[in-house]
Amino acid sequence: MTDVLDDLAAEYRRLDAVLAALSPAQWSAPSGADGWTVADVVLHLAQSEEAIGSPAIGDTGSFLPSTATTVDGAMADLVAAERGMAPDALLARWRKAASATPDTLRSYPPGTRLAWVRTSLSPRTLATTRLAEHWAHAQDITVPLGIDYPDTDRLRHIAWLAHRTLPYAFSVAGRPDAAVHCDLTAPDGTRWTFGDPAAPNRITGPAADFCRVGARRLTPEQTALTAEGPDAAEALRLVRNYAA
Repeated sequence: MTDVLDDLAAEYRRLDAVLAALSPAQWSAPSGADGWTVADVVLHLAQSEEAIGSPAIGDTGSFLPSTATTVDGAMADLVAAERGMAPDALLARWRKAASATPDTLRSYPPGTRLAWVRTSLSPRTLATTRLAEHWAHAQDITVPLGIDYPDTDRLRHIAWLAHRTLPYAFSVAGRPDAAVHCDLTAPDGTRWTFGDPAAPNRITGPAADFCRVGARRLTPEQTALTAEGPDAAEALRLVRNYAA
């Protein structure tokens, strides 16, 4: 794969081009994130990007408030506390934070672990989660507004993350881990495979669908994905591209 930090920067640039072209009415329009406007989504992205540069992620704790009981609730509270910024100021704030992230993550020495949400991650895995989150929230912005946002081969990082974190998803649900092989079709028609081909569970179909299921933007039933094996359907139900 292309280096994830380079691809993260590319995803930022693509979203930047979309945001720079929005009208004031579009900034105020409802997004695909329940209860949030487009401006709220960008504020959330700015806040979470700013956390990348916070000393807190180098500690054993988390950048989330100590009083947080759920990740979604904490993020909603953070957005509510700063809601109302003008679009130009909000875009500048997100740009400043996002532009610093790739070099910040690249600066950490090998073996570094960074506290993030409910776990600790390597800098490059954290970069992958940032790519996944920006891509998912780009859907929340562009789909309701009817703006074209074609899928790219950067989805490979997101599909890898979704497959890699399946054990975590099973554990959160109180389920024993199950080996899953994914055979996915990339946007350009090539194949991406993850996991042991001999695994008893197999998920096949478009990588874009797999990533959208992991982002909870589609249900498995709304996709062309197929699940074969005793735990494959459950894996599709539980898969996620984010921590919660």
